[in-house]
Amino acid sequence: MANTLLTPTALLREALRVLHNNLAFAKGVNRQYSKEFGISGAKVGSTINIRKPNRYFVRTGAAINVQNTTEAYTSLSLDTQWGVDVSFSSAELTLSLDDFSKRILTPAMARIASKIDETGLALYTDIYNIVGTFATTPGSASGGTGLLKYTVPGIYLNAGMILDHSACPRDDNRRVILGPAAMASSVDGLSGLYNPQSRISDNYKKGLLGQALGFEFAMDQNVAAHTNGTRAISGEITVQATWTTGSNIAMTGGTATIKKGDVLTIASVYMVNPENGQSTGILQPFVVTADTTMSGTTQVPVSPTPKLASATVADGNINRVPTASDAVVWFGATASVGPQNMAYHQDAFTLGTADLELPKGVDFAAREEYDGISMRIIRAYDVNSDQFPCRLDVLGGWKTLRPELACRITG
Repeated sequence: MANTLLTPTALLREALRVLHNNLAFAKGVNRQYSKEFGISGAKVGSTINIRKPNRYFVRTGAAINVQNTTEAYTSLSLDTQWGVDVSFSSAELTLSLDDFSKRILTPAMARIASKIDETGLALYTDIYNIVGTFATTPGSASGGTGLLKYTVPGIYLNAGMILDHSACPRDDNRRVILGPAAMASSVDGLSGLYNPQSRISDNYKKGLLGQALGFEFAMDQNVAAHTNGTRAISGEITVQATWTTGSNIAMTGGTATIKKGDVLTIASVYMVNPENGQSTGILQPFVVTADTTMSGTTQVPVSPTPKLASATVADGNINRVPTASDAVVWFGATASVGPQNMAYHQDAFTLGTADLELPKGVDFAAREEYDGISMRIIRAYDVNSDQFPCRLDVLGGWKTLRPELACRITG
């Protein structure tokens, strides 16, 4: 017997379930839902506050050195409204919920999930940690180490090591998101590496990696590709003047185009462990935060902002400041292109959503929240065509919370 009780709440809950199952990247990140706009309804451009973890420095000796505990917040702009609009007949409303989900909701939610993931994966330009080699698809634990010459052999082990040096928690929330080519190559390259027979069999049947090398692997066709600027790898650009403060580093040397997302290192400027302030012996990578054209002395904006580590600095990131004439070395060849796969902890990124406004004078309107994602459904009725125009919307925004808890894996 057909189920005629397709209520707005039932439809919305099913839509959210299907959406959640279709997410790849977003499923593995911090998701924060805000009720603060639930009364009047949020709109594109609204902002919500996202809480960040506290950090402290450690004193030595008996003398007390009290630190203030100040809750750190960052604002997240609800800048995107993802939605799918469909129309169905009164006859289709007599379908069972399962049939309605399969025919209408599943393809609609797949498109929304894809766009949400695509928006989030574009945040790779915030991430300065990077391993791999441009134009070389990652695919084994013993692959190339890339330009930064990390000491551990293996691209995924390298990524894990960088996260360890960044004090990333070793818990069940470390993930790797791969594009289709990297996933296909890695299933083959890692299939027999210390994996139980049941896991190997599962990889063979599904063509996907699950848990391996300290990560939960997933595939997402929305992994972004990066194109490097027209700068030489090394020897062309140097630091112009000793850095003193701020997120810009003065550089000089030739005329080159530097792209947002390009990664560089500076001679003898090493990353430090944020917990103890000690040098890791690995050059600190910096990512360029805006397209820049070199012409004489140029202020190049980078992240992280250089901050000299000391016993009383809780968030220092370098062992010494960049000084005049330090050589700048760039990751990847001039104009090289490569997918930016990602190793990350769930707290590296956040997806925030809030309740959209519920309008009056429609057939029905409802809101539901599931696992940190709020969705709204609105349905009207067209008497001329006996159709029910329907829209499903998610209002949200992405934010990089802790870039040190992520590492790009280029291919």
